[in-house]
Amino acid sequence: MDWFAAEHSWLARLLFQRALAVVYVVAFVAAARQYRALLGDHGLMPVRRYLTRTGFRRSPSLFHLHHSDRAFLAVAWAGALLALATLAGLTDAVPLVAAMAVWGVLWFLYLSIVNVGQRWYSFGWESLLLEAGLLAVFLGNDDVSPPLLTLLLLRWLLFRLEFGAGLIKMRGDPCWRDLTCLDYHHETQPMPGPMSWYFHHLPRPLHRVEVLANHATQLVVPFLLFTPQPVAGVAAAVMIVTQLWLVLSGNFAWLNWLAIVLGLSALPDAWLAPVLPGPGAPDTGMPVPFTAAVCVATAAVVVLSYQPVANLLSSRQLMNTSFNRWHLVNSYGAFGSVTKTRYEIVVEGTDEAGWGPATQWREYEFRGKPGDPRRRPRQWAPYHLRLDWLMWFAAISPGYAEPWFSAFVQRLLEGDRNVIGLLRHDPFPDAPPRFVRASVYRYRFTSRRERAETGQWWWRERVGTFLEPVRLRGDRVGH
Repeated sequence: MDWFAAEHSWLARLLFQRALAVVYVVAFVAAARQYRALLGDHGLMPVRRYLTRTGFRRSPSLFHLHHSDRAFLAVAWAGALLALATLAGLTDAVPLVAAMAVWGVLWFLYLSIVNVGQRWYSFGWESLLLEAGLLAVFLGNDDVSPPLLTLLLLRWLLFRLEFGAGLIKMRGDPCWRDLTCLDYHHETQPMPGPMSWYFHHLPRPLHRVEVLANHATQLVVPFLLFTPQPVAGVAAAVMIVTQLWLVLSGNFAWLNWLAIVLGLSALPDAWLAPVLPGPGAPDTGMPVPFTAAVCVATAAVVVLSYQPVANLLSSRQLMNTSFNRWHLVNSYGAFGSVTKTRYEIVVEGTDEAGWGPATQWREYEFRGKPGDPRRRPRQWAPYHLRLDWLMWFAAISPGYAEPWFSAFVQRLLEGDRNVIGLLRHDPFPDAPPRFVRASVYRYRFTSRRERAETGQWWWRERVGTFLEPVRLRGDRVGH
């Protein structure tokens, strides 16, 4: 069955698998560290409550068999440890069937988390990790040659990711067509990074060049992934460089990193051999049962690709959509519209007995989202700060704050250590506040002159009220 083997992709497979294991580690660790506050029994959207109204058929997950805070944490930490072992070479040290089982377990453990994660896990990179993780099951290990069909499926996934993102932009906000979106995007993106201020202040003609380069990378270059080497490798390298540019300019969890990981699978071994030690190309071939499994998986992806392709061709294209509960073959895309003005919800508390015009309010600082104008944005990606991201969405539309924001405020009034642990700063370390309120502020990056004069990265002004002051009344929040 050697015609199913890609004999010049041994190192590309090795690099892809190790890099994917790193992303899995980050995803599982983030799930474990944020679970109690977001999804635990006393969290903002408890898994236990979700399971009472959702069956396995609608949302496949291990937690339908048994759920507790300890069980969830056991699954998350087990996934992280298994991914670390994979990074260390576990799957190449065991027989082929065992290696496939390891990748399958990683996939199902993370699927179990995503499918009970509710709004906190509604981001496109969750499905992207699951789809890439399932394809890794059919990549094999050092016992077999790299399967050509699986490598092509990885390129098909990268194609849908990039081309879908390109189409959604061209069909969406007019600023992508008139090349002005980057006049705003670096400032208004969900979570700016440490370099975003500098990217925002690049000359506007350079922003136009950036947008044009983005269109070329997402709408033209993806087709070259299916050409012979080295052209396919050049296409992948262009995408990798573009994604690294995005990594520098903002925080998008592991979206950019997964795109890079997928691009690594398309690089030719001739490029990787000088810098990456590996097994070379031993004459192992592909056993018939493994070949059959790869063919079945390929056929399944072909069939399931109907809806994603139809979505790509539709004038009503959907972004980041899973068409089945297993997240097998999905649609992707981002920033079909770009916000032109940045709004932030600023949460404050007071320990005074009442509130009025003279009340002294103390601000809660979040880890990633903008708060104190003097604080420079930090680099968090590939780690995902889920609360910070949803705070950005809530500032755009209050509907995104349902049903978790009222529970968040209540936990602040209770002094809940798990929820407060998600924040950068607790202004009430000794006792919880008596009142909490939330205001809406308009933010923009300071100019170069303002930055030099004030030392601030942001300028902000209060423009409205998101939540009037509330306090605890018994075990509930009220005015």
